[in-house]
Amino acid sequence: MRQGTIPPVVAARWALWTFVIVNLVIVEVLFLKAGTGKNGVLTVAKFFGLHAAVLMLFQLLLVARLPWLDRRIGMDRLTVWHRWLGFTLLWTVLAHALLVVLGYARLDGASATKTFGALAGVPASLLGMCAAAIVVAVAAVSARYARRRLRYETWHGLHLLLYVALGLSFVHQLLETTTFSSSAPAKIYWWALWLAAFGALVTGRIVMPLWRNAYHRFRVTAVVPESDNVVTVHVTGRHLDRLPARAGQFCIWRFPGHHPWWSANPFSLSAAPDGRTLRLTAKAVGDASAGLRHLPIGSRAFVEGPYGAFTSLQRTRPGVVLIAGGVGITPVRALLEEETAGDVVVLYRVRSENEAVLVDEVRALVASRGGRLHLLTGRTGEGRSPFEPESLRALVPDIVERDVYVCGPPRMTSAVLSALRTLKVPHRHVHAERFGLA
Repeated sequence: MRQGTIPPVVAARWALWTFVIVNLVIVEVLFLKAGTGKNGVLTVAKFFGLHAAVLMLFQLLLVARLPWLDRRIGMDRLTVWHRWLGFTLLWTVLAHALLVVLGYARLDGASATKTFGALAGVPASLLGMCAAAIVVAVAAVSARYARRRLRYETWHGLHLLLYVALGLSFVHQLLETTTFSSSAPAKIYWWALWLAAFGALVTGRIVMPLWRNAYHRFRVTAVVPESDNVVTVHVTGRHLDRLPARAGQFCIWRFPGHHPWWSANPFSLSAAPDGRTLRLTAKAVGDASAGLRHLPIGSRAFVEGPYGAFTSLQRTRPGVVLIAGGVGITPVRALLEEETAGDVVVLYRVRSENEAVLVDEVRALVASRGGRLHLLTGRTGEGRSPFEPESLRALVPDIVERDVYVCGPPRMTSAVLSALRTLKVPHRHVHAERFGLA
């Protein structure tokens, strides 16, 4: 990256925040012009209702997998923002629903219970209630305590109910004679916002993956066991030189005919894309990943992506430290193929050298670039952690002056990021990839 240029992640965040602030200002203006309710409580209820609608649309944009945002911010970070925005949406929806009931109860001089029953008989209100109930249910199963006790497939299936809630909310908004239809500009704005959000989601999540797979026709060409529980799969296809994939990215892989359609896993590319083949290396941690070693040669692959911001696009410094744990070495190994300049140091954490996946390839790539490889063996808790601040400083004395890429299990990644903060490595120099999509 040239000195004086804005880092891609900074530019993307500024663009995203500008979009959010502009739309919030528009909503505030619409509310001030046509947000007065039949009493003060209902006016506040409208305020929360408008903002609940905007939050829903922002949530869609965060998970639409828009390439420009994903390549700069990363799906893992966008997903975290989506999660926290979801809990904000929960409280906003609950506040709106409660205030609507209390407002009409005051207006009619009736009890809240009686008012709730009366509102349930109104189609527009009933749709809103159903949407709110779905939001509450999905938030409950997305809480950490519940999420950890559910299979990913179960959680994901329940999470898809949010699209039903969005549809109900949209119709609820159409039926309500509120700020949605208060003026021609208001109508144009709301329709444009809803169409843009749904259009982005359908394009990023459905149209683009279907088009790419029809165009590239991905097929398995080789399956290579790396160890008892690690396998490498080679995939080819047509015109792969036109697939916008970069070293460090990952794809979501399905193998129809061998695994059920809903069985999809995110695996990083374990080699830099060369325009002819894609390569993934996976550890058996579930039925789908364990079954990869039995993939028939020539079988179809359905590939979503590539995704992720764990790429050289984020580089800000000449020197780089690549830190990997376990199978997290796969995107690091791919990045090494792309690193043609600068001083490279690789820290590879494994329990034993026998478990060091792709270590010979990593060692050869590091040597060809005149870099250094530190293979850090041992179990967690055995002696001093190599990722304590002083340990990292001893291994890489000038770590503050380098870009640092981190990919590994959650606990290791958290420990490294904590140590980097203690060492005062600038935040813009740190690039982390976290496992998982949920």
